[in-house]
Amino acid sequence: MSKIRHLAIMCVDPEKTSSFYEDVFDLKVLYKSKGSVYMTDGYINLALLRSKTENTPPGLYHFGFHVEDGKEIDQRIGEITGRKATVRPDDRPYAETRGMDPDGNLFDISVHGYMTEEFAPSRREETKEKEKVDA
Repeated sequence: MSKIRHLAIMCVDPEKTSSFYEDVFDLKVLYKSKGSVYMTDGYINLALLRSKTENTPPGLYHFGFHVEDGKEIDQRIGEITGRKATVRPDDRPYAETRGMDPDGNLFDISVHGYMTEEFAPSRREETKEKEKVDA
């Protein structure tokens, strides 16, 4: 079964917001990158993303699912919406693809999960190694 394991919030000041969540709820910083802060409670990954323009108000930006079979999920999305999930850029950790529900809400899809930072080139290498072992 798929599980929600990631929330991304647009923030004016991610550092200040991360201090709030750290001090009030004891969340831990996983890592920081390009002005964004990634935190966890050990169960859910919370990405605090810097709002890059005045047109991007603070608030929920997207959420993410940890899934067992990304290809099956992509197929289901295509059958229901008529469009497939898109591959995330190589410099984005955690999610391999991003989809959109019928109302336009964005969600990330990750097979490897949200607790360890992992970029696309590493995921591709792991897949190649697994295919060699399975062959």
